[in-house]
Formats: sequence, structure tokens, C-alpha cells
Amino acid sequence: MEMFLEKQFKLKENGTNVKTEVVAGVTTFMTMAYILVVNPEILEAAGMDRGAVFTATALASAIACIAMALLANYPVALASGMGLNAYFAYVVCGSMGYSWKIALTAVFIEGIIFIILTLTRFRESMINSIPSNLKYGITVGIGLFITFIGFQNAQIIVNDDATLVALGNLKSITVILSILGVLIIGVLLHKKVKGAILLGILATYVLGIICQLVGLYKVGVDGYNLIPNGIISLPPSLSPIFFKLDFKGAFNMGVNFLVVMFAFLFVDLFDTVGTLIGVASQANMLTKDGKLPRARQALLADAIGTVEGACLGTSTITSFVESSAGVAVGGRTGLTAIVTGLLMIASLIFSPILTIIPSFATAPALIIVGLLMVSSIKNIDFTSDYTDAIPAFLAMVIMPMAYSIADGIMVGILSWFILKIISGKIKEIHPVIYVLVILFVLKIIA
Repeated sequence: MEMFLEKQFKLKENGTNVKTEVVAGVTTFMTMAYILVVNPEILEAAGMDRGAVFTATALASAIACIAMALLANYPVALASGMGLNAYFAYVVCGSMGYSWKIALTAVFIEGIIFIILTLTRFRESMINSIPSNLKYGITVGIGLFITFIGFQNAQIIVNDDATLVALGNLKSITVILSILGVLIIGVLLHKKVKGAILLGILATYVLGIICQLVGLYKVGVDGYNLIPNGIISLPPSLSPIFFKLDFKGAFNMGVNFLVVMFAFLFVDLFDTVGTLIGVASQANMLTKDGKLPRARQALLADAIGTVEGACLGTSTITSFVESSAGVAVGGRTGLTAIVTGLLMIASLIFSPILTIIPSFATAPALIIVGLLMVSSIKNIDFTSDYTDAIPAFLAMVIMPMAYSIADGIMVGILSWFILKIISGKIKEIHPVIYVLVILFVLKIIA
């Protein structure tokens, strides 16, 4: 077996061994396993079956991890992306009012287009067409959007007719538990504990159970029963969501569907590239001129993950930046990703616990993930060129305020285009930007 693994993953050539790769795979799994709890919670808001989404999330992640390992031999794990799942549930299916079947169709088609872009040079053109400031601004905006959703789910921020939003009831037991959850995760991150977010979710959940047992948390008043019927069981069925694509409904949406699909594509494209480059850089895998070896294979694995994930019934599968945790302990090959994928499959038997964890326990994870994404703000140049800085700023603030990732991207690109035209910097506008502007204008008119 060891000889086979050596031949398949070139362990010695990459300065690693089986033990190191296994430890790295377990570490990566621990840091990203929170998605098994958070993703079903988010997509349930879109009307999807929570148990089925849990199964789809684990299986889609496992398949994508294995694809990354076999195609690119990178220690990069994949799962349903944060931000993209929020856009799926709260924007496409929430404020826009479309069914989750149409949203899955958009993810499926986005994945097919991503595969085509990966096999051509257009992908590089699209990436290079968007200015760096705007890329980072979009990342920060998604982080703020996720944080806002976390505050809402925790009821720390609530609706207010006079001011639109206001501070919630800080005496509520669920609000108190959510705040404790944020503090717990914060301490674990500070102590550099592996799997801090997942452990924080579970710790908050356990505190909730204790509160229920002593009567502080009242079933039916504060929420549903927190005590599971068991620990291990067969995974929930995929049948409620498996291959539930709605091509007819998507076709009837016209331009609006193109905008929805493009938002998925845009965020997935840049999120994937940024993650791959970041993880590869940490592992010293970039070439001397800063290029990523086997980039096309890695992007193809990511695109395949998105397509199979949509078929199984989950939002966009993308490369996880938490893979850097595995790299930090020595992961250098696809064997790390294989181990992470196998652990995703193994987690399916723990569905009685992982599918009952409530919003007050998952909300802290959303808030902390938002923090991690907002940290990209340090890469934004706010002073050198205001025709770059203003669009980045608008993109990041419009997303949470308009409750829409797509609208934030649209405002960012349109404002950048207009400012460049007015300031006489037309030469900086890539031809691809003209295509995007036309698409957004059609969306506004429609």
C-alpha cells in the first residue's frame, strides 16, 4: 500500500510521508468540518431538507477532495463555499423569491461553464480583467454579509421599523448562548486550537443542552428540543434534493437567471483562484515567477465538484482556505485531500447530532468566518487611486446593506467602469468588463 501511495502521490519528491499526510488530512478536516453543520442550517432557509443537505454536503465534499487529489495532487480540500451558500439561500431563494431548484440549476450551469473556462484561456482573461482592489472588496463584502446573517440568526440584530435594524434582546438565553459561542471560538482561535470553529459550535450546543436540562432554555419557547435521539445512525436520504434541477424555470427567468448564474460563477472563480494560490504559496509550490503548477487540473477538480455538488443537492463546491491548516502541519500532496474526503464520508453516520444543532450554535461560526474574510481588507489600497478605491468600498458595503452579493458585485463593477470613463482611463478597461457592464445594464432594465 505504501508503495502505491508513493507512486500515486510522489511523497518523497514532495518531502513528505504517509503519516504526515494523514495528520494533515485530519487537521484540515477538523478546521472545515463546521460546514457539515452550517451548510444544512443555511440551505434549510431556502426550503431544502436539512438532513438531505447534510448528506449531500459530505458526499459532494468527499468526491471533490478525491478529484483534487487524483487530478492535481494538491493538499487542498473542497466543500460547499461560505458566502456562496448564503447567496443561494438568502438572496436567490430569499429576497429574489426563486425556488431552490432554480438556484441549484444556476450552480450546475455555472459549474459547466467553469469547466469550459478552465479548458480555455478565457479564465485567465476574466481573472485579469477585474482590478485587485475590487477583488478584495468583494471578498470583504461577502465577509460582512455572512457576519450580518450570523447576527440575524443569533437574533443579536433584529428588524426595527424605525431604523431598519436594531440590537436584539440581550437577556434572551439563545442570544446569550450565541455571544458565548463567539467568545469560545475566539479563545480557541487565539490558542491556535485545531478545529476551533467546529469545537466552538459543539461547545455552544452542549451549553444549550445544559440550559435545557436546568430549565433556562424552554422547548417551544426558545426553540426545538436540543437532545438528539441518538449519536450514530444511517445518513439521511438524498431523495428530497437529488438531481432536482429546474431548467424550464431557469429559462423562464431570462436575464435575471444570467445575473444569478454569473454571480455564482464570479465569486466561485476568484475565491477558488485566491485559495489555490494562497495554499500553494504557503506550501512553497509556486514557481519562481509566481505561477501555480497544475493550475488547470486544480481548477478542473473544483469545477467538477461544483457540478456534482449541484446534482447531489448542495450549493457551490469550492476550494477551502482552511486547507492551509493541513499544509501548516506538513501536508504537501493529494493524499492529504484524500484523507479529508474519507473523513467527510465517515461523518455521515453522526447525522443525529450534526443535523440537530440549532441556529444559536451555528451563528457564531458565521460571525467568525465573516471576520476571516474581512481580513482581506488589508490588501485594499484606499488612497493611491480613488477610481479603484471607491468601487471596492461600494462593493463591500452594498452587499450587507442591500442583502445581496450580486448587487454588491454589480455596483462595484459599474462604478469602476463609470469612474474610469470619466477620469479618462479608458485604456485600463479590459474588453471583458464591457461584456459585464452590458449584462448588468440589461439586468437593471429588466
